[in-house]
Amino acid sequence: MADPSSYRPKPGEIPDSPGVYKFRDEHRRVIYVGKAKNLRQRVANYFQDLANLHPRTRTMVTTAASVEWTVVSTEVEALQLEYSWIKEFDPRFNVKYRDDKSYPYLAVTLNEEFPRVQVMRGAKKKGVRYFGPYGHAWAIRETVDLMLRVFPVRTCSAGVFKNAERTGRPCLLGYIGKCSAPCVGRVTPEEHRELAEDFCAFMAGRTGTYIRRLEKDMAQAAEEMEYERAARLRDDAGALKRAMEKSAVVLADATDADLIAVAEDELEAALQIFHVRGGRVRGQRGWVTDKVEAVDTSGLVEHALQQLYGEERGDAVPKEVLVPALPEDPDAVAQWLTDRRGSQVSLRIPQRGDKKDLMATVQRNAQQALGLHKTKRASDLTTRSRALEEIAEALGLDAAPLRVECYDISHLQGDDVVASMVVFEDGLARKSEYRRFQIKGFEGQDDVRSMHEVIGRRFKRYLQEKERTGEGDEQHASDAPATEAAPPAAGPAPGSPETAEGPPAAGPAPGSPETAEGPSAVGPVPGAPEAAGGPGALEGPAVPAGLTAPTAPEGPAATGPVPAPPIAPASPDDATGPREEDGRPKRFAYPPQLVVVDGGQPQVAAAQRALDELGIHDIAVCGLAKRLEEVWLPDDDDPVVLPRSSEGLYLLQRIRDEAHRFAITYQRAKRAKRIRSSPLDDVSGLGETRKQALIKHFGSVKKLRQATIDQICEVPGIGRRTAESVAAALAATAPAAPAVNTATGEIIEEDDGDSS
Repeated sequence: MADPSSYRPKPGEIPDSPGVYKFRDEHRRVIYVGKAKNLRQRVANYFQDLANLHPRTRTMVTTAASVEWTVVSTEVEALQLEYSWIKEFDPRFNVKYRDDKSYPYLAVTLNEEFPRVQVMRGAKKKGVRYFGPYGHAWAIRETVDLMLRVFPVRTCSAGVFKNAERTGRPCLLGYIGKCSAPCVGRVTPEEHRELAEDFCAFMAGRTGTYIRRLEKDMAQAAEEMEYERAARLRDDAGALKRAMEKSAVVLADATDADLIAVAEDELEAALQIFHVRGGRVRGQRGWVTDKVEAVDTSGLVEHALQQLYGEERGDAVPKEVLVPALPEDPDAVAQWLTDRRGSQVSLRIPQRGDKKDLMATVQRNAQQALGLHKTKRASDLTTRSRALEEIAEALGLDAAPLRVECYDISHLQGDDVVASMVVFEDGLARKSEYRRFQIKGFEGQDDVRSMHEVIGRRFKRYLQEKERTGEGDEQHASDAPATEAAPPAAGPAPGSPETAEGPPAAGPAPGSPETAEGPSAVGPVPGAPEAAGGPGALEGPAVPAGLTAPTAPEGPAATGPVPAPPIAPASPDDATGPREEDGRPKRFAYPPQLVVVDGGQPQVAAAQRALDELGIHDIAVCGLAKRLEEVWLPDDDDPVVLPRSSEGLYLLQRIRDEAHRFAITYQRAKRAKRIRSSPLDDVSGLGETRKQALIKHFGSVKKLRQATIDQICEVPGIGRRTAESVAAALAATAPAAPAVNTATGEIIEEDDGDSS
């Protein structure tokens, strides 16, 4: 625990102008971001007597090790910078609203030549018009089905659309009149875009115009005795009215407003938002947050406005925002909203009439959401705390392990050997810090050597990060084996970092640790959106029938000395690493209090030996063996047996199972990628687009292999040098003789048209 007086700025150092300040901990990680009209007054409040501070504020200032500030010219700039830093650094002591579901939106892809109506979730894309959010996807589909009678906009996927273009036949919706079939040229791109814009106008609340137009056309058709057309127009008007009835009328026509209500107690707060467009409730959503900082209702509202509209522009920000309490500086917040919308935005508390009544309804929803959340989580807080205490007591730790890392090795009969690292903080998964490794320091199946290599590489990186930031114990560096020094040669080496979704441009390096979430040159992006199922949730093909993935021996049965392989050297990328002064999370900068390995005594001994070789003696190690769910400790001949009903054992099992899931998912994906490899993958400078163009032109790799260089040059985008490289690569991989089916004697034709 740090003493705030040790980093308190000197009198007069802090300016009295508007600005944004941030507190950092001893690892230089940003833990809190705030803004102020007067930096001197606001920051000085944190350095008063600890007894006078709110308990959460007291925890924050004693966790921090330094404070920094940035001066801005206006309060609106301070608000914008505060939001940017909170999003960038993800500080642990700032209020962050969270939800356990992804709300669906009705989206119209106006950025395409033929706009498409569809259900979308996740991050919003540029050029797409969104309506909602909705509580359920089926509600969107029911509304769209009714409106397609009047606005027959395309709803098919790109693959279906291209197939219809190729065959000249529309899909079923085109035949029954619920799609204008632009794929076969029934309407021009301009006519189809006009339909899509009319669809958007109706969804935006301009409903009366279209219904009146249909009713007028219906009456005119009846006068002209075109009764079938009049009946069709009557049904169209009825469909639009039924679509309108799905959202209740709550306010006067043309009212666009968002109503925000907050329900809170001492520890948590629930937020509910009703989106009203054209006087109708078009969407609803809610968030819940832990009150990790001393904040009142106005502060919660301000945080909510930042997170709700920080990424929005134009009509996505309504003309009116109704709140239960105004932020500390309502004029600055209103100006910020106005800038994002591009026109005046009113921020106020409803005082009377329909808006006040609707606000009461939103408030009741917030109260119910908070009550439901507390009912679900009441046992969780107690259970997690008890589990961590039981683990600390069973393993003889001085304190509960707030950060636990678990490692697992996965392979299939010694091929595609990989490892996973999962992180749990306060008993909850920290998926943004998951890591994956390739094991290429040696060939074959050896879980013990693999575990030694992975633990060594991970904590060698930790020591390097400490040395770069000046925090490291010089003894650690001097105790590290000489074989772990980074080689001077350029290019990737064993141990170089690599992203989860694909290697760097230069190709993968042996034994490279990989991030859990998509490509990143220097490390994970905080708060990056992730798909359901967590990182690496994309499952590869299952293990073929009759094959099993062998596992390493566990428990005391697997004994005997195992030679310690040298820890894979780090690459030049490891030596530079991510920037350490900007507060972003680094790859391996933060040590755990406990390392858990999936395995028994041999794996635990290998992990402890790797730590000892690096001179790290303050991190506990244990292993959880699957056979009897026994907990193994280094240098102990007998395991620690936790009761089957123990919350601590359940937490260890959950962490171990998550590491296993993460490892086997990566191993399957890596194996599937290897199976799908093509000779064209080895051609330097040949990307996916040109590979697909070659296969499309020739039909298969076999026919491409038979083509001449001049014939290859006929493919658009392929020059003579590239054609020569393609021909040389295919010639080098040409089969020596045709394959023969030994049962029938038939020659098996090569068919690798999809191998690209």
